[in-house]
Amino acid sequence: MCPRAPLDLYVILDRRAAAGRDLETLAGAVLAGGARWIQLREKEWAPRALLPLAEALRRKVQAAGGVFIVNDRLDVALAVEADGLHVGQEDLPAPAARRLLPDRLLGVSTHSPEQAFQARADGADYVAIGSVFPTGTKAAFELVGLEAVRRARPLVSAPLVAIGGITPERVRAVIEAGADAVAVVSAIGAAEDPARATAAFLAELRAARRPGKA
Repeated sequence: MCPRAPLDLYVILDRRAAAGRDLETLAGAVLAGGARWIQLREKEWAPRALLPLAEALRRKVQAAGGVFIVNDRLDVALAVEADGLHVGQEDLPAPAARRLLPDRLLGVSTHSPEQAFQARADGADYVAIGSVFPTGTKAAFELVGLEAVRRARPLVSAPLVAIGGITPERVRAVIEAGADAVAVVSAIGAAEDPARATAAFLAELRAARRPGKA
């Protein structure tokens, strides 16, 4: 597998959380702000409608040296030659996804330390855990808090990505709890200036990891 951009800020492009923005335009702003891990999450469109958007985003992200992930839709991920697939607890089971994607990235959403451990055992290359804070992105979110991140950390020998209600002001607490990266949806997608919002998250991530940080 070719060297990839480090996993730090993981931006999820979701049409419903993008404040009416065109997702290609939003992806350009996110890349301009410095993010290199981008996921396309679209639960409603049929494959024929989704395919052109996914292909355009894949080209844009990979041209910038980034990593392009498709949420849930294995068929679309394969068709556009995405870098990987992300699945949730109700999606294609991780072991099946791993068998079908032996040479691509696999991410798994989890809601407890036990699920996080199982996701890694099932072959996940990175594990997302949340919702860490209350979020309006998903109506039926499961609030797990920072304690779940702390408990999952020693159980997961892979990058641990915290998700759910994370703002720049909350980044330090999430990293100190043991997360390697943060995933963001509306805090960037619905921001007045997505590029600036992206840069703000990255600045907080760098500060949180700086040796001797206060």
